Amino acid sequence: MLGQGVVFHTTDIVKELMEKNATNTGLHVTVDILNKVCETGRQCTREFKRDMKIRFDSFLPQ
Repeated sequence: MLGQGVVFHTTDIVKELMEKNATNTGLHVTVDILNKVCETGRQCTREFKRDMKIRFDSFLPQ
């Protein structure tokens, strides 16, 4: 697993490691770091909650 047991000192290190990943078919990863603060208490619309797709898997089931 990527980064298991590694201390990340900067976001640049994480970005660099993530960009080295690829699938078996050759697809590569694109990484963008968002440097903004999220508003506390911000609400999403009912339509977003209704239409949002949640995918669960065995590795991260919740």
